[in-house]
Amino acid sequence: MNFGQVLTAMVTPFDDQENIDYNRTRNLVEHLITHGSDGLVIAGTTGESPTLTADEKIELSRFVVDVVDGRVPVIAGSGSNNTKASIELTKKIEETGVDGIMLVAPYYSKPSQEGLYQHFSKVAQATKLPVMLYNIPGRSVVNIEVETTLRLAEIDNIVSIKEASGDLDAATKIITSTPQDFTVYTGEDSLTLPMLSIGGAGVVSVSSHIIGDEMQDMVRSYKRGDVSTAANLHGYILPMMKQMFAQPSPTPVKEALNYIGVPVGSVRLPMIPLNETEKSSLEQLVSIYQHKKVASM
Repeated sequence: MNFGQVLTAMVTPFDDQENIDYNRTRNLVEHLITHGSDGLVIAGTTGESPTLTADEKIELSRFVVDVVDGRVPVIAGSGSNNTKASIELTKKIEETGVDGIMLVAPYYSKPSQEGLYQHFSKVAQATKLPVMLYNIPGRSVVNIEVETTLRLAEIDNIVSIKEASGDLDAATKIITSTPQDFTVYTGEDSLTLPMLSIGGAGVVSVSSHIIGDEMQDMVRSYKRGDVSTAANLHGYILPMMKQMFAQPSPTPVKEALNYIGVPVGSVRLPMIPLNETEKSSLEQLVSIYQHKKVASM
């Protein structure tokens, strides 16, 4: 299932007391839809899901669905390392009207490949929504191996994977061995163009909060056969992509959003704000991109 080509893994805006700020959330949603996002992935790790309660995830889903009003797909993270809890949360989030759910590989537990298969299949069977798997071994410690992904792709409503292992060989095998309507997205911003070149659908991005228009231009250039322009755009936006992960995400992207006038507040512990040196380095780069954008208008 194709949810679009540039999906944004949306941050969760907080107020000064670290409560979800729904006015800021509304403004952020409008900013993203206006600037290149084909879809929104909410309450994922970029949305600080480990620090969100189940009730917050449900209310956030309900609110974003209402604001989006069908303009773009909304995918909500409902995965964890607790299968029963994931099933319960998925059922409640389904009632909010989201268009799909994303299930991260169970972190810390390090289940076997059969354990992964049973975990994902049990959650998928509990919902009618389309399911996007999320493979991110750098954070979850466990890798969803290609053979396991292929087995899971046989389940009717498991329709996509956010592949953040950085392994393009594995992604290639998934793309060539799954049904045509099964989509593979990179979860690594800097691999967006390489993923497109092997048949991927696009990216679930963090950087698109700031450079969503440029990322869309890159994807569209590639898809219309203008590979040279796409490559030039890739080179142009690569430093920003790298900067968004120079410190633990989503701290840099939240600071960048605040800097460009899209307030989203700070992060919840155990994440911490950028120090002054980190903040200065980030703001200098963002400022360069902002000035170039204005100059090109």
